Amino acid sequence: MEALEELFDDANGDLAIGELETAVEKYQRCVELDPEFFDGWHALGMALMKTGRFPEAIEAGKRATSLRPNDLIGWTSLSLFYNRNGDIKEAEAAGTKAKILSWGGKIAKE
Repeated sequence: MEALEELFDDANGDLAIGELETAVEKYQRCVELDPEFFDGWHALGMALMKTGRFPEAIEAGKRATSLRPNDLIGWTSLSLFYNRNGDIKEAEAAGTKAKILSWGGKIAKE
């Protein structure tokens, strides 16, 4: 997993300096290496959103929330991706799940 962590750190560095396409490629490699890597899916969604690839960002966000259904940041980001894509109903639904979690509720049994 050392390689995965290094790749993820590199991608975060690329994202920080605005090398968005390079960051997207590295995050995609991260989730190929470990399809259960929540942080990788979440970061991939954020990077895709920043490149304007909203449908792909939504798919990454849905993957992240399926891996961690009780993660507030996952639902908050997914709501944002839907919003940017103009999917207002879906954005509101994801936002509601984020609100439930922020109040200490749960979306899924753990």
